[in-house]
Amino acid sequence: MPATATMEEFESLLKENFEIGMPKEGSVVKGKIIAIEASQAIIDIGYKMEGRVELREFSRIGESPEIKIGDEVDVFLDRVEDSKGEAVISREKARREAAWDNLEKAYSDDARVEGAIFGRVKGGFTVDLGGAVAFLPGSQVDVRPVRDATPLIGVKQPFQILKMDRRRGNIVVSRRVILEESRAEQRAEVVNRLNEGDQVEGVVKNVTEYGAFVDLGGVDGLLHVTDMAWFRVNHPSEVVNIGESIKVQVIRVNKETHRISLGIKQLQEDPWKRVAENFPVGSVHRGSVTNITDYGAFVELMPGVEGLVHMSEMSWTKKNVHPGKIVSTSQEVEVMVLEIDSGKRRVSLGLKQTMRNPWDVFTEQNPVGARIEGQIKTITEFGMFVELDADIDGMVHMSDISWEKSGDEAIKEHKKGEIVEAIITEIDMEKERVTLSMKALKEDPFAATFAGIKRGTTVSVTVAAIVDNGIEVEYNGIKSFIRRSDLSQNRADQRPDRFNLGDIVDVRVINVDLIGRKVGFSIKAREISEAKEAVDQYGSSDAGARLGDILGAAMRNQTKN
Repeated sequence: MPATATMEEFESLLKENFEIGMPKEGSVVKGKIIAIEASQAIIDIGYKMEGRVELREFSRIGESPEIKIGDEVDVFLDRVEDSKGEAVISREKARREAAWDNLEKAYSDDARVEGAIFGRVKGGFTVDLGGAVAFLPGSQVDVRPVRDATPLIGVKQPFQILKMDRRRGNIVVSRRVILEESRAEQRAEVVNRLNEGDQVEGVVKNVTEYGAFVDLGGVDGLLHVTDMAWFRVNHPSEVVNIGESIKVQVIRVNKETHRISLGIKQLQEDPWKRVAENFPVGSVHRGSVTNITDYGAFVELMPGVEGLVHMSEMSWTKKNVHPGKIVSTSQEVEVMVLEIDSGKRRVSLGLKQTMRNPWDVFTEQNPVGARIEGQIKTITEFGMFVELDADIDGMVHMSDISWEKSGDEAIKEHKKGEIVEAIITEIDMEKERVTLSMKALKEDPFAATFAGIKRGTTVSVTVAAIVDNGIEVEYNGIKSFIRRSDLSQNRADQRPDRFNLGDIVDVRVINVDLIGRKVGFSIKAREISEAKEAVDQYGSSDAGARLGDILGAAMRNQTKN
């Protein structure tokens, strides 16, 4: 300092030098522990300034304070002097400032930081990051929801900073990111070690409707329900349980997506290898119905081997019937092996083949011409279906119901459920049809009446009805119609109104059709025939005799006789 300096200059320089060395409020300063009293440490920060700090500020979460007299520590200077003349200092704030510096660098470098969970708050937890307090959301605690986080509290562990704002004092961290990275590394290591065909041990972690997830030591593999057993598995819980240790085979490994497919049945012999040997075509076996569909029923022949009984192979007689009305699930049935396709793992089975065809039995017991009894099942506009035996129906056409009545009249006299008798007139095995006739139970009255009557015979009939174009007559219950032109040889007498109901009239049979059940009568033909006979017997027109005289003589002769 120059000798010419004044006292004022000296004081100014001394003050400036003092202010430059004096620690500033709001900054971190170094101090020395000079005493420990009760729960406080007395720290000398220089310039004849001392302050007190609670011992708890020297410990971190999960640790005990380890300090002693003479230790140098960093503290935060809040104020140079309080009411007691002491400096207001804080070890915790000093640590926080240092921690923020380190955290900002770690956040910038995307590095992990160490901390410990020490409390619960709404939506998550608080974490001590070496003096700075961060927020850990509940969703970032673990890769799966954590029901009880108590074991994690107070434990030092790594975290990843997701967000931070020093001005606002906000830090958001994640434990889940660390776990996922570790899990990914572990998964990649396990996946790279696995190969298709490997047999490994695992623990069942979860069971769903479509399969089970198995932990192979850091990576999960899917055991699909179709790969659990050779036989049908309705639900995975029938084979495995959560927490169970099982042996599986690696079926597929995708090293990029880390997806692993597992199987249990692959560890067992494929039952299809011996299907043709154990179940030859034509052999009959007992099995259990496992599933029923609209097109048939599946029958288990042995564990892992199922065959299909198509609906067309279920019954000889029941057509277009849902399989569920013939068999039921879990029912034991006998089936015949019809076809085997080992390549497609298919077995075609037949249920009806294990039983005699009811049509063969029916035909043997009921030949054509046999008399049979049955219940009317259905009445249609063209006839009736009669239930006969073993689901076999026969049909009675409306024309085969009665000899005397028309089909429409005859069919009205019967009703559903009525027991009737009939004669079997035809059996078509190929079309599975039985034709019946009820009128065949008795002789045809027409044939009985006209069997001995030939064309040209004269018979007596009764007038049953009179219409404009002729008359209806009846002979022994058989009716026929005589047209106007056949009512008389004389055109003037061809009048229907000259007859009365109930009149007995002699007619000549001009036609008999036993098959068509038709007979033709004619009064005119009878008169012509009689005239011819009279001429032949009583005279000749060539001799000059008149026809009237001849007929008169013939009539007189008949009267005398």
